[in-house]
Amino acid sequence: MNFRTPALALASIALVNSCVTAPAALSDPKLSAIDTVVVIYAENHSFDNIYGLFPRANGVASAFPNTTRQLDHDGKVLPHLPPVFRRGKPDPGYPKSMPNAPFRIDMPPVNKRFDERVPSPVHTYWRHIEQVNNGQNNKFVALSNTGAWAMGYYDGSSLRMWQWALRYTLADAFFMGAFGSSFLNHQWLVCACTPQFKDAPPSMRAQLDDHGKLVRKPSSPASVLDGPVELVLDGQVTPDGYAVQSGDPPYQPSGTPPAPGGNLDLADPAKHPLPPQTGRTIGDTLSARGVSWAWYADAWNAAVADGRRPPDAKRAVIYNEDSTSPDFQAHHQPFNYYARFAPGTEDRARHLKDGKDFEEAIEKGTLPQVSFYKPAGKLGQHPGSTDMQRGDIHIAGLLEKLEKSPQWGRMLVIVTYDENGGYWDHVAPPLGDGWSDRWGPATRVPAILVGPTVKRGYVDHTPYDTTSIIKFITKRFGLEPLPGVRRRAGDLTNALQ
Repeated sequence: MNFRTPALALASIALVNSCVTAPAALSDPKLSAIDTVVVIYAENHSFDNIYGLFPRANGVASAFPNTTRQLDHDGKVLPHLPPVFRRGKPDPGYPKSMPNAPFRIDMPPVNKRFDERVPSPVHTYWRHIEQVNNGQNNKFVALSNTGAWAMGYYDGSSLRMWQWALRYTLADAFFMGAFGSSFLNHQWLVCACTPQFKDAPPSMRAQLDDHGKLVRKPSSPASVLDGPVELVLDGQVTPDGYAVQSGDPPYQPSGTPPAPGGNLDLADPAKHPLPPQTGRTIGDTLSARGVSWAWYADAWNAAVADGRRPPDAKRAVIYNEDSTSPDFQAHHQPFNYYARFAPGTEDRARHLKDGKDFEEAIEKGTLPQVSFYKPAGKLGQHPGSTDMQRGDIHIAGLLEKLEKSPQWGRMLVIVTYDENGGYWDHVAPPLGDGWSDRWGPATRVPAILVGPTVKRGYVDHTPYDTTSIIKFITKRFGLEPLPGVRRRAGDLTNALQ
């Protein structure tokens, strides 16, 4: 126990938590032992990309040749990998014709370090469906903008988070909730749903052929060996009006600035941000049950102020990669798309918080019963935008602080990744009744479970996806289930002692 916190304060926290404990939780000792749930959501790595060499895990060594050998556009096995492309051209900093197989990023001939920025493979909804290719995982290279780079993986054993995974539980069958991008997978984290944009203009809607695949331009290379695929329109919105990638939120902070002379709290509606969403989220079900919760975003306060600047002012915080900027990602803030959390509402003030508030609450022992934490772009481990090392240090440092928190004794921490970042993984997403739908689940991502009630030194092979987090929270606190949560997805309790 941390004796800096008075015993009375600790007793008050326990009393608040016990008042909302659901009967279902009391009947299951695994659940009733947990009062505080923390979810940390990092960026853009497949399981094999970081943990493919993890001991006892289903890693790269278990991959079958049919998932490691990549196919060209004509369905034939590539004689070798294409170059690593940068802006559509071969990057001279990388080998030109590596064997058609996964390769180590941190070994010759590539030799990249964790503190270096590396290419960012494209990761969009329609491309991803084609890359997975009905579970064969053999078109990651053909549909990538980075060519061979999609097949790269690391020995992650020197990372700090690897050590936490060794101490506690690493889930090696945890799949991202939806195909494609960070935007959509943040939505699936909080609502298990895909946002609607029924009035989206044609310029935002993907152009598909009769087989449901993205239409290629006439100039698109016949082989990926000659260059990355060229598409007519890999749109943000499906033909039937669902937003599947990187639409801007209707409220600041947004990638869309305010309208000239308009309300500074709003994104300019003439530039087609997403309309305010009204679907039910995990926030709604938590609030309905009286369970305390918050979404903490690194640099949130600074981004709100940045978003409210005049529309012709250059953004200093939002989508700014300058060395002095945290590089706040507006599309990583799922609750900011919902009318219930619009600027000026009580729910926004109560539940949408800054990352500094998160660290302060950790130290004081005043975290709500459910906390989501989102690092800013510089600390999220997103390839291309930052390096892996800074995010690894940041997230491991948060775990160290949580371990010292007065609430640690009854805490579960889930560290996972929003999506695969366009990187290959050899395990097919689960298919079949109760598992797959048009949105996912998709490629496997890392998930580490940490806490005093978590199994030690354990690799959990239970099939999970992003909606398993919602399922666990719903079960623990006796919430109304959200309809999009997949019936067959595990509820994370197999990782608990």
